[in-house]
Amino acid sequence: MRSRKHRYRSVTHRRTGSLPGRGWVRDLRDWLVTAAIVFALMSLLNIFVFNVSTVIGQSMQPTLFEGEKLIISKISLTFASPRRSDVVVLHDPSTGPDRKEYLVKRIIGIPGDRIEVRNHKLYVNGKLIAESYVDTEIQDPDFAELTVKQGTYFVMGDNRHAGASKDSRYFGAVPQNRIVGKAAYIWWPLSKVNAL
Repeated sequence: MRSRKHRYRSVTHRRTGSLPGRGWVRDLRDWLVTAAIVFALMSLLNIFVFNVSTVIGQSMQPTLFEGEKLIISKISLTFASPRRSDVVVLHDPSTGPDRKEYLVKRIIGIPGDRIEVRNHKLYVNGKLIAESYVDTEIQDPDFAELTVKQGTYFVMGDNRHAGASKDSRYFGAVPQNRIVGKAAYIWWPLSKVNAL
């Protein structure tokens, strides 16, 4: 036979554990903590690892078309410098009313390279470059040989039609710290999913 004190503790314990409304508060708190953790992780990934970007404009045709979605790898440039033919996203170094926040371009020259356009064809270090990613010869004016300075990269758009790309021919070689990341994949539209 239980004592009166023991019976009292049992009754009060049951009442405390079954107070209405406590369950949803705990569930809401757990959900908010989970959401905060997910948000923090996604923010860190977005800042340091990858980003998603949308192509605006026609300067990278026929490789990239307006509206296509890209996955930008930021972390890849942490461990290795950009290479020739990499497609990169960079902060627009130009000034003026047509300045954009970001540009997508192809790296043509790395530090120390000699770049020249002669007879509407691209030469790097004196060698003619076969550019399988373009659909026409360079229609803009030729330019004399120049050397890419240390810490900078010469970039061009794949669209070689006259006036179609604002690039290093217009604003000069780009400092490495202006390059945000390497365009790794086209992920939309699904019909064009592909590594770059």
